[in-house]
Amino acid sequence: MNSGVLDRLEDMAKIAGVWTSPARKSGRMDEHDRVWAIAGQGLEGCAHAHPPKREVLFASLEHLQSVGVEPGAIRENLTVEGDDVEKWPVGQQVRVGEAVFEITMVCDPCHRMDELRQGLRAELEGKRGMLAKVVEGGEVAVGDEIELL
Repeated sequence: MNSGVLDRLEDMAKIAGVWTSPARKSGRMDEHDRVWAIAGQGLEGCAHAHPPKREVLFASLEHLQSVGVEPGAIRENLTVEGDDVEKWPVGQQVRVGEAVFEITMVCDPCHRMDELRQGLRAELEGKRGMLAKVVEGGEVAVGDEIELL
């Protein structure tokens, strides 16, 4: 394999964290190694999904690190390492593991972010992530590569 291919493989974005919430307003996100994405619903067992546009929240690990919060803290479902999800346009389809998602909208930081830390809502402007719907269901796992379709 030539070094160009190796460089490209090393630079691919991947899933660094998989999170679900057991109940609305619980303030809790449970970490998983893998979870099922269900078309038209979201991630199995996650109470935060609001079909059809707000089923899954993708957030960039680098953005979380830039504001000093741990993965899962801002209630994202899929933490992405190696890409800025805010650059994914609405309508973009994304394959993760066996599932395909379609980006539906920007997730603007809400007042709950200031409950984590005063001022965090403002710090997360342009960094909270992108919401998506599940187009094709399947298993999603930590370490899965992300392919923009």
